[in-house]
Amino acid sequence: MPIVGLGTDLARVERFRKFVVENKTALLGRLFTQGERDYAFAKKDPAPHLAGRFAAKESCLKAFGLGWREGISWHDMEVVPDELGRPDLQLSGRAAEIANAKQVGVVHLSYSHDGDYAVATVILERL
Repeated sequence: MPIVGLGTDLARVERFRKFVVENKTALLGRLFTQGERDYAFAKKDPAPHLAGRFAAKESCLKAFGLGWREGISWHDMEVVPDELGRPDLQLSGRAAEIANAKQVGVVHLSYSHDGDYAVATVILERL
C-alpha cells in the first residue's frame, strides 16, 4: 500500500508536567479527550503520557500535510491502547473526513518517551 503521509514530532515532557502541576484542566481538556486524560492520570507520572499523545497528534497533522487549515480539532485524533496495550491513533470528525478523502486505510503510530522528551511518528497508508 502506498504511503500517503509521514509525520514526526518531539514534545518536551516538562511542558506537560507544568500543565499538570499548575492544574491547567481547561487546557488539558482542549488538547486531550477524556479517555486520554483518564489513561494518563492513572499513571504515576501523567506528563510523559500526555506529551506522547500530544506528539502523536502533531505527527498526524504533519502526515496529513495540513496543519490546522482544515479545521481539525485536537479531539478528532485520539490515542487509545489496543487490546495488547499498544498505542492506536483513532480518527473522528474532520480528521476522519480528510483521511477518507485521501483514501487512508491504515494509520500507523509509534511513540516513546524517555527522560525529558516524547517522540511520535505517524504513517498514513492508502487503502
